[in-house]
Amino acid sequence: MIINKLKLENFTVFENQQIEFEPGINVLIGENGTGKTHILKVLYSACQSVDKKVSFAHKLVLTMLPDDYKISRLLTRKPGNRTGIIRITAGEAETIAERVLTASFNGKTKKWEADVTGEDGWEESFSGVSSIFIPAKEILSNSYNLNAAVEKNNVRFDDTYLDIINAAKIDISVGRNSDSKNSMLSKIQEMTHGTVVYDAKRDEFYLKNKNSRQEFNLVAEGIRKMALLWQLVKNGTLEKGSILFWDEPEANINPTYISIIVEMLLELQRQGVQIFISTHDYMIASYFEVKKQKEDSVIFHSLSHAESKDVIYYDKSKSFDDLKNNVIITAFNNLLNEIYDMGV
Repeated sequence: MIINKLKLENFTVFENQQIEFEPGINVLIGENGTGKTHILKVLYSACQSVDKKVSFAHKLVLTMLPDDYKISRLLTRKPGNRTGIIRITAGEAETIAERVLTASFNGKTKKWEADVTGEDGWEESFSGVSSIFIPAKEILSNSYNLNAAVEKNNVRFDDTYLDIINAAKIDISVGRNSDSKNSMLSKIQEMTHGTVVYDAKRDEFYLKNKNSRQEFNLVAEGIRKMALLWQLVKNGTLEKGSILFWDEPEANINPTYISIIVEMLLELQRQGVQIFISTHDYMIASYFEVKKQKEDSVIFHSLSHAESKDVIYYDKSKSFDDLKNNVIITAFNNLLNEIYDMGV
């Protein structure tokens, strides 16, 4: 499965926006409030709905968590009777055939009961496709009874957190690891100084080093995030044809690890994983420029506010430096100017 296009009308901050994606790595940058995470969650919900037990509109509500689970609250907050439209186009690498999944809703739509079209064909074509969303905040250290607590309304977490915990618990890999997979696992293990172990009886994750294991909540959050990536690679979640969504991979990560993360993502892309990340980090965006090879598929998507804050500007480029309204480079240049001024 490869996600090719997304069209959003009257959805959250997007009045009318169409985005075309690369089959490899798609890097979303932009100011806060420009809808980067919303795009990731829309696409992730669509990927999850390849399962016949999962409804696209319902999954979208569970990942976005609007008040009272009303999809109508995801409409653009402007006067007038508006209809929100989400249109996602996807295909397969081996064929030119495409499938389209569409959801539409308005202010009178009850709960998540949007008008969804194309869902049967979507399920038929992409059944079995694996997709995973890594939230900005690490969650495995809070795995104990979290699903049950959410079910009882004792706590409130969106489905991206619950899904990542479930994905980390299950081993779907078959046979021996490939050389490239072993190489990735070894590089991550150098950072984490251990491997991930799930104790089903305790419903807890641990970081194991030789004969000792340490509770996940006692491990630095940056290490926990890398250990999660190790687990997803190890257990077969990130295989050819799967899709990875990662919100702010740089969050709480030691800057010395950023280059290794980029290398991991580039290698996953070479293995046939389509990747979507959102970032505010100059280093991670720049490392993609430095480390990508000629055959790698990497594109940068920029989202920014207009002066009125009511319109989202969009731009894309295969070169990070060529993006218009590049807030990361602007902020970095402002910092350099301040440093130079101090030296005068």
